[in-house]
Amino acid sequence: MDDFKSLQVLDRFKWIFQKFHIDYEIMRKILQLKLTMDGRRMPTVFNGSKVKKEGNQFIKSLWMYGFLGLLTLTPFLFLGDQFIFFTSIMMSILMFILMTLMVSDFSAVLLDVRDKNILHSKPISTITINAAKIVHILIYMFLLTGSFVAIPLVVSIFKHGIGFALIFAIEIIFIGCLVVVLTAFVYLFILRFFSGEKLKDIINYVQIFLSIAVIVGYQLVARSFEIVNLNISYTFDWWHLLLPPIWFGAPFELLLNKDFSFHIILLTIFAVLTPIFSVMLYIRLMPAFERNLVKLLSDSNRKKKKSRKIAKLWSKVLCRTTEEQTFFSFSSLMMKQERDLKLKIYPQLGIASIFPFIFLFNDIRMDSYEVAVTGNGFMFVYFSLLMIPNVVHMLKFSSNFKGHWIYRAAPIENEFSIYRSTLKACIVNYFLPVYFLVSAIFIYIFSVRIIPDLLIVLLVAIAMTLFAYVVLNGETYPFSNTHEHSQDISTFKVLGSILFIGIFALVHFFVLKITYGIYVYMILLVIGNVIGWRLVFPRKIKKIQVL
Repeated sequence: MDDFKSLQVLDRFKWIFQKFHIDYEIMRKILQLKLTMDGRRMPTVFNGSKVKKEGNQFIKSLWMYGFLGLLTLTPFLFLGDQFIFFTSIMMSILMFILMTLMVSDFSAVLLDVRDKNILHSKPISTITINAAKIVHILIYMFLLTGSFVAIPLVVSIFKHGIGFALIFAIEIIFIGCLVVVLTAFVYLFILRFFSGEKLKDIINYVQIFLSIAVIVGYQLVARSFEIVNLNISYTFDWWHLLLPPIWFGAPFELLLNKDFSFHIILLTIFAVLTPIFSVMLYIRLMPAFERNLVKLLSDSNRKKKKSRKIAKLWSKVLCRTTEEQTFFSFSSLMMKQERDLKLKIYPQLGIASIFPFIFLFNDIRMDSYEVAVTGNGFMFVYFSLLMIPNVVHMLKFSSNFKGHWIYRAAPIENEFSIYRSTLKACIVNYFLPVYFLVSAIFIYIFSVRIIPDLLIVLLVAIAMTLFAYVVLNGETYPFSNTHEHSQDISTFKVLGSILFIGIFALVHFFVLKITYGIYVYMILLVIGNVIGWRLVFPRKIKKIQVL
């Protein structure tokens, strides 16, 4: 195993661990093994068309985080000296990125139980094992956060001085600790009341909640400031105490602009004390957290069979042949029971559900509710379609990918029925719930006059599903690849797919101005979908060669 630079730096602080009666040599060996395993795991940030597995994948991904920090944080450093404004926005972005990483990659670190059976059966003290886990988390977050903020931190020195950069650096540490602890507390709460298979299911839904909460929080921070004629003003309200990004913007205002207002001092106290107390509480509750983590080792399958009458009904309505109905049921089960797949897709469904309302709220805020509901604000429903390319791409992957031999072992008459039924199951299980939820609320807001428009959106979603499959998946068997390569996708292909949605939305907007144009457009979409699906998945027999 490699001797990591982070461990070499840690060696200089060996005396601190020994002072707390931690077996440093054992802890270092555990960390070395964990870091080696982290290096082999494929980070979410990789979006290249071909991902090579040679070398430490985690270290290779850090340059991408650095580039992302340059694009998202650095521009705000040039917005003047109203520190609480632009630093609060910067901290919102930072927390958003870190929370996203926690959802996508970091759960594997925080909820790691693979070493339980090995370490706990050896003469290793509990404090040493817990210390190894804490240091592992700190190394992971230091590298991720450091690469993300390195360039903005250097730029801040030249733009606002050493004092600003020093405050920025300290707050980065506080934010990293707060994000880790908050996520751990969410999991601790779940672990406390649920166990085994049920817990693993609930964790998937937590990803949706976190994704929505972070996006809504980001919007609330932006709403805390009023910009009139490019003059930024900030008025304190009590609910700002619930927004951590504003906490971390207050110290800049206090120390650099000498604003000693009561609310600025109060927010600064929150920024300093909350992360410290949260870390202390996490350390205190860590033994309970580790005890509850054992529940993740439970592999007891629930014997209770769920009703599949709705899935069978959909299969009979949407699929013509018995073979296609069988694969529809198979794909639906995989989408509902494959946890790794749900872990990747469910956060996207949550974001797709909330995006139309965020843009609608902005529209209402700029005009008025009465003006907005009589306009074309229902077009924001197209934002719920942005998740389709990534969701369709994810259909290639499964944690049980080695079972794809069944496609060639089974006596399948028409190979196209596999792909066709999987896409139909994707629309039914993933898109339609989001679509019905958003549509119901939009009909309540805009009245039944938008029903034809919503039907057009549904037809566009069906066409988009087919287009995304052709561009991103080709003829790859569903659920036949490992999740390690789930980010093996061209960014340009995804952007092209999203542009495809934009073109449909633009055409929809223009046909609204034409008398009966919307109905003509609807008929054209129906014809286009029928022709497109028949061209991509012809009914002619394409047999799979049986092994």
